[in-house]
Amino acid sequence: MAISAVVFDVGETLVDETRNWGDMADWLGVPRFAFFAAMGMVIERRWHHRRVFEIAAPGLDMEAEFAKRRAAGWRYQFLPGDFYPDALPCLRDLKAAGYKVGLAGNQPEEAEGALAEARVPGDFIASSARWGVEKPSRAFFDKVVEAAGVPAAEIAYVGDRLDNDVLPAVDAGMTGVFIRRGPWGFAHATWPEAARAHHRIDSLAELPGLLAG
Repeated sequence: MAISAVVFDVGETLVDETRNWGDMADWLGVPRFAFFAAMGMVIERRWHHRRVFEIAAPGLDMEAEFAKRRAAGWRYQFLPGDFYPDALPCLRDLKAAGYKVGLAGNQPEEAEGALAEARVPGDFIASSARWGVEKPSRAFFDKVVEAAGVPAAEIAYVGDRLDNDVLPAVDAGMTGVFIRRGPWGFAHATWPEAARAHHRIDSLAELPGLLAG
C-alpha cells in the first residue's frame, strides 16, 4: 500500500532539544558537561530518559521542580531556533504533496499548544500525556493509526530512536523511518537493530523524495 500519512516524533526529530536540556541543567545547578555526560550514560545503557535526572540530581522531585520553574515564569515553548532547519520545510513539502502530516511524541500535554503556537504545519498534533500512553507501547501506535485515519500500512513514522520510535512502529505495521541525529540517533545508528528500519536518513530534506520514490 502507498504511504498516505507521515507522522513525526518531536524531540530530536523535528526539534533540537539542546536548549531545553541545557536550561534544565542550569536551573538545577548542574554543570552542563556533567548533565550531558549523564545523558550519554542513560543512552548507552538503554534506560528511560528520565533517569538522567536521577543521576544528575539524586532525590529530585520532578513535579515539584517543574512547579517551581513555572512559578518563576518558565513555560513550555518552542522557539524558532529550536527547530532543525530541515524540519518545517519538510512538513510543508509533504502537505503540499498531499500527505496527511501528524506530530505525536512522548511529550507533556503543553507541547501540543507550544507546537501549535509555533505554527508547525500538521493535520494533527498529539502528546503521550494527553493520550495517556507512552512509546514504545503498542497502544501509542494504535492511537497514531486512529489519529491518522488510515491503515497502519499507509503510515510512515519518523523518529530518531529505534527503541521508542522506529522498531515499535514497524511492529505495528507501519513504515519505520530512522533519522540519524541527536544523541539517541547517533548512538542507535550503531545498533544491529537499525537494519530493521525500512529507511535510514540523515536529513528530513531526503524524506519527500524518498517517499515519492
